[in-house]
Amino acid sequence: MIHHPTGLFHTLAAVVALIAGTFVLLRRKGDLIHKRAGYVYTLAMALLNVSAFMIYDLWGRLGPFHFAALVSAATLYMGIRAALRRREGWYEQHYYWMSWSVVGLYAAFVAEVGVRMVPWGAFWLAVFGALFAVMAGGSWLIRKNAPHSPTINPSSSSLTSNPSR
Repeated sequence: MIHHPTGLFHTLAAVVALIAGTFVLLRRKGDLIHKRAGYVYTLAMALLNVSAFMIYDLWGRLGPFHFAALVSAATLYMGIRAALRRREGWYEQHYYWMSWSVVGLYAAFVAEVGVRMVPWGAFWLAVFGALFAVMAGGSWLIRKNAPHSPTINPSSSSLTSNPSR
């Protein structure tokens, strides 16, 4: 149950980020639609992270979820930074940072739903169980779908796909 306008704002930003992040992950990369959906995701996540620091209902002060918002903001920043700077290896960096940003969002969502369905005594079990399950699954998917960066083939001067991945 949402009891305050800040909580409603935070929830709406989360829903927009979940939809936009999922959309970006499921469709073709690099085109105009990807970029626009990515900007929607980035804005929603920025608003989500800022609003997280306005919510103190659980602890009455800064708590572990505020630390998670800082980690979330860092992954988001690093992913956007890589795409905007376009330095060597930017595509892989963008992929990894943004993928972890979305996985972190999914983990937060599952943990939030989980803690609302369990008694207070099982709070931390629900939080860490959700985090572990989503992060493990996300890690596997990120590695499975990682982009294969072009590399210089030593036997020729042409670019080839990296066979080690």
